[in-house]
Amino acid sequence: MKRWALMSGGLLVVLLGILIAPLPGPGGIPVIAVGLMLILRSSFWAKRQFIRAQYARPKWVYPFRRLMRRNPEIAPVFWQQALRAEKMVLRRRRRLVRVRKRLRRSFRKIFRRS
Repeated sequence: MKRWALMSGGLLVVLLGILIAPLPGPGGIPVIAVGLMLILRSSFWAKRQFIRAQYARPKWVYPFRRLMRRNPEIAPVFWQQALRAEKMVLRRRRRLVRVRKRLRRSFRKIFRRS
């Protein structure tokens, strides 16, 4: 009975997260994560899928594993994810800078010739 209650509660929380996801801010993502953790604690099928995902993408699953501990480290996990997101944004900007420089060089060559 407890498993079914946790499963249905997790599904309701995930649906709530999907409903508030279009609102401004990251409000839907943490709510969906909490709902998925409730489902994961109560479903054997979800546990098998989680283990498969853990082998396939360990860097993606590791923060969820840290949040599912008995004494979760919430602040360090969110800080680590913020740093990862910042790193991804900065990488993209570097690529954009390289592309801009190449375009400038090619335009300069074209206009110098004429």
